[in-house]
Amino acid sequence: MKVAIIGGTGDQGFGLALRLASAGEKVLLGSRDIKKAENTTNVIHNMLKGEELECIQAMTNEDAASEGDVVILTVPLQAQKITLNSIKDHLNGKILVDATVPLETCLGGSSTRYVDLWEGSAAERSAEMLKDKETRVVSAFNNISASSLTNIKEEIKCDCLISGDDVESKEIVMALAEKIPGVRAIDCGPLENARIVEKITPLLINLNIRNKIRLAGIRITGL
Repeated sequence: MKVAIIGGTGDQGFGLALRLASAGEKVLLGSRDIKKAENTTNVIHNMLKGEELECIQAMTNEDAASEGDVVILTVPLQAQKITLNSIKDHLNGKILVDATVPLETCLGGSSTRYVDLWEGSAAERSAEMLKDKETRVVSAFNNISASSLTNIKEEIKCDCLISGDDVESKEIVMALAEKIPGVRAIDCGPLENARIVEKITPLLINLNIRNKIRLAGIRITGL
């Protein structure tokens, strides 16, 4: 299975590419700028320095989306629509994992405040945009910080909360998430529950700031 990471040169995309390549997954690291994708891929090569070097390839967003079996969107809210429009013709019948969190930073505001969307959540916004493409949208990786992802010497102390309307697609994404050491995937039900999960991220950012840390995460107990 090939995993395309759209916006792979950003903090979240870089961290996911690093962790998944380290786990032996075939990663297609996408960017609007192929040079930026190549530079980021070289950084990952230098960090891993092992057999995983064959597991990651630099591409444009369009090429990555075209070749990927699972496509992970890791862009800020302000880039979500324009990025999806640029790759949507390559998403027919595929799984799109939306890791977008609507933060007020997209409006020049605070990273600890959530922006309410008409569609209910960023993931539901993607699903609305792709409703004619038979794309199966899954919300995941919203609450795992980039700092935790790039801290490759340590396991991640955070559950991955996953929402989606297609059971098979969620199972595939859950298995992928659990390739990352320390991560436990939690099925949180239908895609509409992404509007709850996404709102946890600004709370975690707030906790990081208040406690002068960078690795705050969330665990679900009792399961």
